[in-house]
Amino acid sequence: MWGRVSSMNALDILNDSITRIGEYADSLRGKITADQLNWHPCDHDNSIAWLLWHTGREIDLQVAHLWNATQVWESGSYGEKTGLGKAGAHIGYGHTPEEARAIVADDASVLLDYIVDSVDFFKAYLVTLSDEDLDEIIDRNWDPAVSRGARLVSIVDDAAQHIGQVQYVLGMKK
Repeated sequence: MWGRVSSMNALDILNDSITRIGEYADSLRGKITADQLNWHPCDHDNSIAWLLWHTGREIDLQVAHLWNATQVWESGSYGEKTGLGKAGAHIGYGHTPEEARAIVADDASVLLDYIVDSVDFFKAYLVTLSDEDLDEIIDRNWDPAVSRGARLVSIVDDAAQHIGQVQYVLGMKK
């Protein structure tokens, strides 16, 4: 992974960073048992299934909003593919314990597919942007106001944290 690009601008860095999320998700294929997928370590409400689902949702939903585009969740029929339907249509921020525990999956592969498709969606959005677009203020509800670039960094950061959590929890439950 190191040293892919010798000269990078901000869009290159964002692309490289989100690409790694997809690679990390792909690296989990075949490594998550059904028992691990829905396990709640220390009785926490968020299982590996929730972490994987949320990783895809937070990328997908936020990029769709920024791009004014249809979510991958909808265009890829992931509500049906995951079996989560309406329960999976939200992003997961502020989930009640019951809502978080309703995110249950039989197989990690569809959740990993969703993350990879959401990463591809993010990358497709990036090619529509210029460096100047990253400076545009898109959310004045924060102090300081949030630029497009800061939001994209936040999306990547959240995804990286959750993929890291999945890897950590997998190490706990063999």
